[in-house]
Amino acid sequence: MDIDERCAEPGLTITVIVCAFNEALLLPACLFSLRAQTRPPDQILVINNASTDETRAAAEAVPGVTVVDEPIKGLVVARETARRVAHGDIVAYVDALIAVRRSCGSNASKRGSSASRRPWRSADRISSTTGTGPARMLIRLYDMLVAPPTHALVHHAVGIGAVLYGGNFAVRRDALAQIGGFDRSVEFHGEDTNLGRRLTPIGRIELARECWVWTSARRYRAMGKSAVFG
Repeated sequence: MDIDERCAEPGLTITVIVCAFNEALLLPACLFSLRAQTRPPDQILVINNASTDETRAAAEAVPGVTVVDEPIKGLVVARETARRVAHGDIVAYVDALIAVRRSCGSNASKRGSSASRRPWRSADRISSTTGTGPARMLIRLYDMLVAPPTHALVHHAVGIGAVLYGGNFAVRRDALAQIGGFDRSVEFHGEDTNLGRRLTPIGRIELARECWVWTSARRYRAMGKSAVFG
């Protein structure tokens, strides 16, 4: 979907949510990239998810950031906690190990979708533990050749779900409320699929191609290419 003024909804507010477990090292880069948006978020929430390092202090050191402690460890638990305290019309969930392009906030406010998902690119800009050249190529090929037709099939043609990038997506807060929030019975893997399936009856889900994010690809390197792409 092209982004232009016809799909803008004036007055929408944006809350950006970062769920962080022991992310004191990478978190500041993410938060400062959010503050540098051409359309800054109306609220930046960091959910300090049972961290044992200086995650809370790192978040508090960035102006304009609200920190909420969630002592029960778990990504879906942290996301649901954030949903309940967020006040933006649009809630955008991002990983702590990414940096967001400066125009993403503006583009998110112009989308009328129930949800939009963000492709990501591995880069040296955040961490030295980044993906290799071949891994980056595989990621780009997935973004260009695999994800779009798969999403078109399962979401637009069949209407049974959506392809979501689990770590980075934006969704209308009222749409999340309609589906009862996040399914806390899902611990981690499959949460994005679960969310896409439950949001599909509410409205359309689109790929925000113009809103990719930089990531350290730390988790993917730890898992290995065979596990990620196999």
